Amino acid sequence: MVYPIIAYGDSVLRKRAKDIEKGSIDVKKFSEDMFETMYNASGIGLAAPQVGKSIRLFVVDGTALNEDEPEEDKDPSLLGFKKVFINPQILEEDGDEWGFEEGCLSIPQIRGEVFRPEIVKIQYFDTDWNEHIEEYDGMAARIIQHEYDHLEGKLFTDYLPPLKRQLMKKKLADITRGNVKADYKMKFPK
Repeated sequence: MVYPIIAYGDSVLRKRAKDIEKGSIDVKKFSEDMFETMYNASGIGLAAPQVGKSIRLFVVDGTALNEDEPEEDKDPSLLGFKKVFINPQILEEDGDEWGFEEGCLSIPQIRGEVFRPEIVKIQYFDTDWNEHIEEYDGMAARIIQHEYDHLEGKLFTDYLPPLKRQLMKKKLADITRGNVKADYKMKFPK
């Protein structure tokens, strides 16, 4: 099932999501729907708040970023990088901060350079409720940090310099009002 993507301005995107109690929802089915929604919108990550559910789950699939790259330019952190993170907790962020232009399915047609630490250590459960503690670097770490922020009620625009945020205020207001084109179904604040 493909969910509509919740647009910037909806309060669900600003709430800290709640932990999922084991057995409270079918995490396998919900994760499948999340992947289907993400692929439908040509995304590489999607957090539950972006489909209107204030729960701590996100899905990622960064493998597409390597598809058209020559072998020597492929990012090793993205090989086989398709995962579901349930009740994740970032334990540590380390390394030099590096900038990269990020975007977000909830904020179409807006991008901005965000600086994030290069390494992340995260604890989470998979869809079988097995616990994992893993370390990621490079682009995989960035994707995790971006999606994790959604569970904390943060958006990539929060990291942008004040002047840049001021300059995009009208575009953000347009998104909230539904005055934006996206190649996927969106749900706008009432």
